[in-house]
Amino acid sequence: MTSNDDYVLQLLQEQGYVSPEQVETVMNSIKQEGETTLDILLQTGAVSEDDVLAMIAAQFGMEYVHVNADAIDASVKDVIPREVARKYGVVPVYASEHSVTVALSDPMGYDTVDSLRYVLKVNVEAVVAPRAEVRAAVDKLYPEEFETQFGSDDASIDVAEKLHDDGTSDATDSDAPVIRLVSVIIMEACKSRASDIHLEPMERHFRVRYRIDGVLRQMESPPKRLQAAIISRVKIMSNMKISEKRIPQDGRIQVKVQGRDLDLRVSSVPTNHGESIVMRILDKTNLSLGLPQLGFLSDDQNKFERLIGLPDGVLLVTGPTGSGKTTTLYACLGQINLPDRKIITVEDPVEYQMSGINQVQVNKDVGLDFSAALRSILRQAPNIVMIGEIRDHETADIAMEAALTGHLVFSTLHTNDAPSAVTRLLDIGVKPFLVASALRAAMAQRLVRAICSNCRAEYVPSEREIKMLGAIGKSVAGGAMYKGKGCPTCSQTGYKGRKGIFEIFLVDDTIQRLIFDHSPATVLRARAREMGMRTLREDGLLKVSSGMTSLEEVLRATMGDAD
Repeated sequence: MTSNDDYVLQLLQEQGYVSPEQVETVMNSIKQEGETTLDILLQTGAVSEDDVLAMIAAQFGMEYVHVNADAIDASVKDVIPREVARKYGVVPVYASEHSVTVALSDPMGYDTVDSLRYVLKVNVEAVVAPRAEVRAAVDKLYPEEFETQFGSDDASIDVAEKLHDDGTSDATDSDAPVIRLVSVIIMEACKSRASDIHLEPMERHFRVRYRIDGVLRQMESPPKRLQAAIISRVKIMSNMKISEKRIPQDGRIQVKVQGRDLDLRVSSVPTNHGESIVMRILDKTNLSLGLPQLGFLSDDQNKFERLIGLPDGVLLVTGPTGSGKTTTLYACLGQINLPDRKIITVEDPVEYQMSGINQVQVNKDVGLDFSAALRSILRQAPNIVMIGEIRDHETADIAMEAALTGHLVFSTLHTNDAPSAVTRLLDIGVKPFLVASALRAAMAQRLVRAICSNCRAEYVPSEREIKMLGAIGKSVAGGAMYKGKGCPTCSQTGYKGRKGIFEIFLVDDTIQRLIFDHSPATVLRARAREMGMRTLREDGLLKVSSGMTSLEEVLRATMGDAD
């Protein structure tokens, strides 16, 4: 009847409801009856349910009540959704603006109260009521509606049921609160447009953070005592080894939220206070992004469309982790994915599956690394090759040679700006003549938060802002700029979604000679500027003046760009 029968038996004896002899007699008969000691005491009438619940409630400072569905106001009932009430087995008996009091039948159901606080986002107090009365009230106030149980009206049902079906069909009742809690964490992240979920064990608390539009936001965190159960649940879902806590592990979860198929790439790393879990959310709807949706200005878009239409050569997208390089490459492939072209990709991992494209997953365990895969796929006679990342000399060499033999090669590189891509290739050992001959362009990019269209408002820029805008500031002096005031749509941040800012470095005859002479990045950059290359900051400032983003965002994303 409760989550700790032994404790209840001890209290019953201490307070004189039953004698030690009665308990011993019942315990000796358990083998025949197959039930718990407390259940048999209740069935035989040795003690009543009212006595037991009232006693435990008093021990925990809780009120013992009787509930009647007819006496509960409709406005109070609506505070708790039907699915929540039925799953947790609770009835709301009183509600205020920031609090709700619920009746439950297990006075020691700590997890239930904690989970309700997390789900409902309000303070939850509990009172104790007989189990039969709670069940009857739930059935009357929240009748089962089978036609909507698996519908799309409530994303939490889709997520919870999908997660349950994917590997927890044999979970016990005591596991259910944690299963629901993990489902809610994932569901809320998806509804908030988060790209990552961070579950981080701290010394005294268990922190949950979502990365939304590139910025980490701390959410309401579960109790520290649920840390181990939550981490184990995530590891089960992602097919990791639960018993292995000493080394990093990787896994994958597939869920469906609000009709969207999502992949969650899960990473576990041991830390001082437990395993830190990061779940990266890969939304397949991002595949529908075209070049205009990435944030290109019209002249840069025309320039880039011309580049991806070339018959051969290497095109590099550069930037730090999380700058949107992979999304840009997939947008390129989506634009040039035509029936008369054979496209093969080599990725680690394959983040999105695209129809009409042959995608190869790197598997180092069997010797299939980037260079080995690249050598093999070139024998498949592709027109276009996409390499997830150039990481070593051998992969870079093969990519350059593939470009010289008539293939168009896309790849990514980790550099701070576009001209530095040349320096990086030379540093990892690629010969200057190969780089000069094969490289067609390198594009650096960053992501900046876009101003929320729902609360975007004009404001007059200060003299300091106009000065920081430089030459662009003269065109907006005396005019208006834009910023987000904050609204429920953007969670009061003033921003919703992200756009790219770009720096496109084209390789012409002069730059080819400079590369062949092993010229430093500063010389290459100076020549590119002479050719009209906009820096990341300049591209960002143009987007500030057009109302796409804010000056603060551009300065944050281009901290090291002094041009």
